Amino acid sequence: MTDSKKHKVTVLGGGSFGTVIANMAANNGYPVTLWLRSESVASEIISSGENAAYLPGYKLHPSILVSTDLEASVMNSESVFVAVPSGAFRSLAKRINQWIPKTAWVISTAKGIENDTFLLPTEVLREELPDNQVGLISGPNLAKEIANFQITATVVASDNDDFCAQVQSLLASSYFRVYINHDRFGVELAGALKNIYAIVSGITDAIGGGQNTKAVVLTRSLAEMSRFARELGANPMTFLGLGGIGDLYVTCTSPLSRNFRVGALLGQGNTLEEAITEVGQIAEGVNTTKLVKEKADQLGIYMPLASALYATLFEQRPIKESLSTMMLSEQNMDVDFMVKSNDG
Repeated sequence: MTDSKKHKVTVLGGGSFGTVIANMAANNGYPVTLWLRSESVASEIISSGENAAYLPGYKLHPSILVSTDLEASVMNSESVFVAVPSGAFRSLAKRINQWIPKTAWVISTAKGIENDTFLLPTEVLREELPDNQVGLISGPNLAKEIANFQITATVVASDNDDFCAQVQSLLASSYFRVYINHDRFGVELAGALKNIYAIVSGITDAIGGGQNTKAVVLTRSLAEMSRFARELGANPMTFLGLGGIGDLYVTCTSPLSRNFRVGALLGQGNTLEEAITEVGQIAEGVNTTKLVKEKADQLGIYMPLASALYATLFEQRPIKESLSTMMLSEQNMDVDFMVKSNDG
């Protein structure tokens, strides 16, 4: 394992999750640079010692270097976390390609899908940074809970064991645990898909759905996610871990989830535009719903929840009509895949 005092870490993106990542690595003794686009936000963080826009009251480690100079931030870095929305991945990766060391680990934290290409964030990074080792972290990781030192676990997904071990060293602590999964595609796809169902869950909660109804939504969401993932080549068993059911549960039940909040506002009668404005941050699930519904139609994958949500978001179908469609969808198999017994 590398010497933490010499292993330079860069976090690209000053949102809530990027901020806690930077702080955890700094608390573990690593020299950390937190890069932001905004000069005014950077200046405020430097002067106050906290990111008041996203995590007010959360004091940052004094050793963190806050910068808006992208070249200086990534130059000589050995681990680079890319903590910007998935839609900004390609343009940012293109920019850093000329400066980032080819030996640097690159770790995605995004949970979305690129328009037009249907590529996941690490797939975009692999295209734009072909010489670098690329992986991701994902899981039930609400930044505000991490900032309050709540016990949390994440998954580092890569087929490179050294990469995984390094990320564990960067982030693991008494309250933040880092588990390993070699199914990078499955973990990353789960992180994108669950945002669709967080919106559905927010709607269900807002209109007064009971616990039975919420249980139906959660379990059928997991079935739908794993069915879609299996058709695209992921291991459906991945969806039983932290990156699957763990992330799905927390995103579908917590008002800290941006996608859940968008759904709740829709269920209260707000338009999509009003809901997005009220939340004030990007909710990846809106765009993901559109992309996944279109892909499912192309491949003939049965996804009643995603299809009904698409009708509400993009075809102006009334909420109650969409929910009725979801709940009255075809009654078929409870579990679409089973582990074979030893008896065959």
